[in-house]
Amino acid sequence: MPAWRAGSSRVPERGPADWEGLRVVVAGFAVSGAAAAYALAERGAKVLAVDSREGAGEQERAKLLDVLGGRVALGPGASDALHTVDGNPPDLVIASPGWRPSAPLLAQAARAGIPVWGEVELAWRLRGTAGPVGAPVGPASSAPWLCVTGTNGKTTTTTMLASILRAHGLRATTAGNIGTPLVEAVLDPAGADVLAVELSSFQLHGAHTLAPRASAVLNLAADHLDWHGSMGAYAADKGRIYTDTERACVYNADERPDGQDWPTTEQLVVDADVQEGCRAIGFTLGVPGLSMLGVVDDVLADRAYVADRANSAAELCTLADLADASGGVVAPHVVANALAAAALARAHGVSQQAVRDGLLSTRPGAHRIAVVARSGGVAWVDDSKATNAHAAAASLAGAAAAAGPDAHDGTRVVWVAGGLAKGAQFDDLVGAQASRLRAAVLIGTDREPLRGALERRAPGVPVVEVDAAAASAAGGVMPAAVRAAAAAALPGDVVLLAPASASMDQFSSYAERGDAFAAAVRALLDPSTDDSTGSSTEGEG
Repeated sequence: MPAWRAGSSRVPERGPADWEGLRVVVAGFAVSGAAAAYALAERGAKVLAVDSREGAGEQERAKLLDVLGGRVALGPGASDALHTVDGNPPDLVIASPGWRPSAPLLAQAARAGIPVWGEVELAWRLRGTAGPVGAPVGPASSAPWLCVTGTNGKTTTTTMLASILRAHGLRATTAGNIGTPLVEAVLDPAGADVLAVELSSFQLHGAHTLAPRASAVLNLAADHLDWHGSMGAYAADKGRIYTDTERACVYNADERPDGQDWPTTEQLVVDADVQEGCRAIGFTLGVPGLSMLGVVDDVLADRAYVADRANSAAELCTLADLADASGGVVAPHVVANALAAAALARAHGVSQQAVRDGLLSTRPGAHRIAVVARSGGVAWVDDSKATNAHAAAASLAGAAAAAGPDAHDGTRVVWVAGGLAKGAQFDDLVGAQASRLRAAVLIGTDREPLRGALERRAPGVPVVEVDAAAASAAGGVMPAAVRAAAAAALPGDVVLLAPASASMDQFSSYAERGDAFAAAVRALLDPSTDDSTGSSTEGEG
């Protein structure tokens, strides 16, 4: 084991580094890690990428890094400890999203005083820089970033934001946790006028000098506590997005403390160290106050970016204008996402008309309150993207709208839920939504957290568990769940897949889980349908 020394003075606390000859270990060699490794190697850095995986993707990416002059260590044990680079300690470590700070390699670097950046930090430091003389790379983009985070709604809001920016005539790219890796977006030779950036709590943890044009935290609820260790730590990482923001910190004015032991998004703004002149801009589903965006009757109104905001407001669009953006179900959380996207875009100088035009042209992503089918008075809805309790609560609250013309006073939800809980508890969710439930169908390998919450907070709601035997008899988890849901649903009801949990215990992703649900629904409603192929696209617009 080498005797590690303190980090190199070649890595400044702020601004770009002298990349040429810099010794860098890239921890993780998936898409983001590879983008970071390639960019650094092209700029003359001495790069070693490490990953415990050694699949076809890693092997293929390793060939390209080798061509660029970098090295790769793959396979079991490759990422267990910090490596030397050309026989010397590294000057810098780049951690891929999702790597816990407690990982031995990162902890070792921290103890030695070696800087640890995430891909977001690297991308920010690369802005406006060029490669060494003679290198086959041009200057990186210095386009401003409009940044979005939150427990839920990040992807929808970022998609809406990019659409609004493009409607204003700007070259806008989605990047970060959505679309293009940030390093690639910054280095894209085609360039962009502005980046719409989605950031996860993992990505923000490793971002130290980010200074967005405008930033937003949409909401905060318990999630990823197994990674962060506590709700306080999770909220603190989310709040990093506001630090050094230039024009506007956008917050959710409808959040209330209600005895929670973590700050509201507004408090995160109050606590943030921002640039001189930066404004706090709230969004609300109610009538907006000064420096807020909100809803007046059926109109989304802006009282933040108008000259006489004490006495007037700008009309941005109507609730009806959001129908296509929400797949036909204009649920409250969709309206909140649109308001946040509009606030960020308006901070960048976008017109009222562009907000409306951009929202009209937005289409929802797959597996987000997508109506898969309507049959026998029952609506079948795929919201597999609802991977935590907060998202499931929003989905359940808006589900009745999916019943459409079949809705009535007795409309209830047959809730298909379960998966990896990620350390979450569901009592508050179930207690708040119990009156909406006709029945619950539980999937997942560990159903106890949801089962227990239903027993305690909704004892009158029938619960069906899809165990291994039931799944085997039905030909799969989702066919069994869909059959159980069909048996419980009454005309006018909504069968809603809103798992409140991650998918990786039984599926490769939330997308595969949603596809399986849609295929099982089609097979049930039309037995001639082949439920082993195809992908759910209904409701994507």
